[in-house]
Amino acid sequence: MPARHLPGSRLPVAFLAVLVLAGCSRPAPPPEPPRPAIVARADAGESGRAVYFSGELRARHESQLAFQVGGKVARRLVDAGARVAAGQVLATLDPDDLRLNLAAAEAAVASARADAELARSERERHAGLLARQLISAAQFEAKETALAAAQARLDQAQAQRAVQRNQLDYTQLRADRAGLVTRIEAEAGQVVAPGQVVAVLAQEDEIEVEIALPEAQVSRLRVGDPAQVSLWSDADQRIAGSIREIAPDADPASRTFRTRVRLEQPPAGLALGLTARVRFDQAGAGHLRVPLTALHRDNGDAAVWRVDPDTGAVHLRAVEVAAFDEHGVDIAAGIAPDDWLVVAGVHLLHEGQRIRPIDPDNRPVRF
Repeated sequence: MPARHLPGSRLPVAFLAVLVLAGCSRPAPPPEPPRPAIVARADAGESGRAVYFSGELRARHESQLAFQVGGKVARRLVDAGARVAAGQVLATLDPDDLRLNLAAAEAAVASARADAELARSERERHAGLLARQLISAAQFEAKETALAAAQARLDQAQAQRAVQRNQLDYTQLRADRAGLVTRIEAEAGQVVAPGQVVAVLAQEDEIEVEIALPEAQVSRLRVGDPAQVSLWSDADQRIAGSIREIAPDADPASRTFRTRVRLEQPPAGLALGLTARVRFDQAGAGHLRVPLTALHRDNGDAAVWRVDPDTGAVHLRAVEVAAFDEHGVDIAAGIAPDDWLVVAGVHLLHEGQRIRPIDPDNRPVRF
C-alpha cells in the first residue's frame, strides 16, 4: 500500500527555510565616521612668488694659464690668492734642454750662412767668366740656382732659431692681465705637458654669481631678468643683479643649466668663491598655487581631492599642472580660486568619503 504524505510532514522543512533566511539578513553597517583631514584653500595670491637659488661668486673672465712647451717646473713664484700685475712671472720651467736646442739652431744658422756666402762668391766669379764668354749661360744659371737654394736654407735655419728662442721664452709663465690667482695646479719639480693648466687667473672688475638652474625654471627665466643677491656671510646686504647668460644645454650629470647672474654695482672687497643666494620674483600667470602634498595621481594623471563645503565629502578632481618646485605646485586648470583641498594623506581617501576638516594646527575649519 503506497505511503501517504501527510500535510504535517512539510512543517519541519518550512521551519528550517525560515531559520536560514533569518540568519542571512544582517543589519546594515553603521556609516563610516568622518575622517580628520588637513585642508587648505587654493589661493591665487600665492601665484606670484619668489624662488631662490644658491650660487658662488665668480669672475666673469677667468684665464687658465699654461706653458706652451713641456718640461719640469723649476719654480713657482706665486700662491693661490695672490694679486698679480700684467706680465708678472708666475712660474718657470727648467730651460736646459731648450737652451741646447737653441744652441743647435744657432750652429745650423752659421752653417747655412757659410754655405750661402760660398754660393754667392761662386755666382759672382761665374758672372765674370760669363762676361768674358769663358763659360756657357747654363753653367752660370746652375750657380744662380745653387745660391738661391743656399739662401733658402739660411732662411729656414734662421726661422728655426727664432722658434727655439720663442720656446726658451715660453719657459716663463706670465700673467696675461692683472688679476687674482684663484688656483695653482702645479708645483716645483712636477713635469707638465704643453697646455696643461698651471694657474687660473681671474679678473676682479666684473663679478658674477654662478647658479645651477633646474629644468623646471628654464622656461620661466630669461636673460636680462632682474634678481636680488645676498651673501651668506652678510645676509642683510642686498645687491641688484640680472641674468647675463643661461647655458644652451644642460649638464649631463645634474641636468641643470649653468646660469650667470651679473652684479650691477658690487661693493668693494668682495671675495671670489663666497656663497651667495639669488632671488627671482616670478609671476604665476594666473595659476593657482597649492602645496606639493595636495597632488594625487589618478591612473597616472594629476588630481586633487576637493572638499564639498555643503556635505564635507571629498571628490577627486583632475588638474593641469603648469609647474612645480620644492615649494609647491602651480595649477593651470581644474580648480577654482578659494576651493578647499585636502593637503595631507591624500592617498588614504576614497571618492565620496566624508572628512572632518582641520587646519595644520589641528584646529577645526568651518566652510
